[in-house]
Amino acid sequence: MMTPIKVKDVKDIEKINQIVSNYTYDIWIHGKSGMADAKSILGMYVLKLDEPLTLVVPDTVNPKKLFKELEEFIHFPAQEG
Repeated sequence: MMTPIKVKDVKDIEKINQIVSNYTYDIWIHGKSGMADAKSILGMYVLKLDEPLTLVVPDTVNPKKLFKELEEFIHFPAQEG
């Protein structure tokens, strides 16, 4: 499952990393500059924060609890009318 996220700064990276580290399944963040394991703080620092980012979790898990914890970062772009 994929969902767009918005990461503004280093504090956001640290908070996301702290949250996702509590989950046993793989969680990745993809961007145009590459992809990073969201559980790797160093990996996340490589991402460019001014580009669209996508949170990726396996289709075999229910991410409802994770998405609830990350709701301040989940970003749904405005739809054109």
